[in-house]
Amino acid sequence: MKYIQLINQGSVGVFGMILAASFCDSLRTRQKRLAIAVGMAVILAVQGIFYFWVDLEETALVYPFVTHLPLVVVLCVLNRKFVWPIISVLTAYLCCQLRRWLALLVVTIFSGGTLMQNAVELVITLPLLLLLLRFISPSVRAISHYTISVQCQFGLVPALYYGFDYLTRVYTDMLLDGVLVAVEFMPFVCSVAYLVFVFHTAKAERVRSQLEQTQNSLNMQITQAVREIEALRESQRKTSIYRHDLRHHIQYLSSCIENGLLEQAQGYLREVYSEIESNQIITFCNNEVANLIFSAFAERARDYDVSITIRADIPQTISVSESDLCVLLSNALENALYACRKQKERGASGTIEVSVSEKNNKILMQFTNSCEENVTFDHGIPVADSPGHGLGVRSICAIVDKYDGICNFSVENGKFILRAML
Repeated sequence: MKYIQLINQGSVGVFGMILAASFCDSLRTRQKRLAIAVGMAVILAVQGIFYFWVDLEETALVYPFVTHLPLVVVLCVLNRKFVWPIISVLTAYLCCQLRRWLALLVVTIFSGGTLMQNAVELVITLPLLLLLLRFISPSVRAISHYTISVQCQFGLVPALYYGFDYLTRVYTDMLLDGVLVAVEFMPFVCSVAYLVFVFHTAKAERVRSQLEQTQNSLNMQITQAVREIEALRESQRKTSIYRHDLRHHIQYLSSCIENGLLEQAQGYLREVYSEIESNQIITFCNNEVANLIFSAFAERARDYDVSITIRADIPQTISVSESDLCVLLSNALENALYACRKQKERGASGTIEVSVSEKNNKILMQFTNSCEENVTFDHGIPVADSPGHGLGVRSICAIVDKYDGICNFSVENGKFILRAML
């Protein structure tokens, strides 16, 4: 009986240590697996010494100091982290309770005793460990990439259970004696954990819904931007055709002049000039997409009597996709033009200055436009004062984040300034 119990204690130790190492992703490389194996061997040897020198009950009192603490130290050294190895050991300890409860269930059903419980725990150790390694461990490891606050939230329940188990079952007999505070503590923890889970799930769902709406709006903007680009390309193609056919126009005009048809020649000149002007694409930079966007908004600014200055040095091939560049430039210029139109309605002047360049494979942008002095910001992001507006700013931020870039919004001397690098 004693030896079976001793083997069972060793198996649960191996179960928990392998699981904790897996949660810390310390079984991926051969070097780490070897280090874990050596650490496990030393810890099991120390456990064996205590088991043979003192009884099992006395050993349980020092178990955290001869097993859990050394395991935490080994995982901290291997992973060069402090918080996550502790959480991994606590979570593995919580998972060890699955063995005990399943064995107690079998013992209860078949009216067995301590011997049956130890035997069942030994039998289910390996299958349960394989299931946890296959299906649970990857999800737990993923949490290690989150912030420390999220990791601590995840480790709160395992930590509470660890303290509860040792305080009420190992160091005292509060649970066995039926102390109500001890008996009701874990149901209380489960209730609180469930409520927190519901709160965070609802919050995450709201964020997900907002992101979906933003993504749908971005997709609509991209579709519209692609259509505008194609229209501008077609306009550019027509202009090229007019230029290519210039000799034919000259021949026709020469024929009209020779035959004294001066009014007909002048009418033809006005017609050709009007068609060319309506399709004129000003060259701002070498990037075709950026050039088409700049040209379109420069024409719109002239229609609204808004002064616009564009200085651009963007090569044709850049790290930003055409659709993302189109959405970013279009939204920035649309917002600037909208602000200037509001200024014009108040009788003030409206000016837009654009500076875009490429350096070291990074796109540097600055958009400056006239605006009101009382622009409202929320965590550094301008807040729209009209329904239906503000999506452009979110689109800009989303694209900048996509390329791990940075952006900044500010108001200086009556000028709204957007700076971005991506």
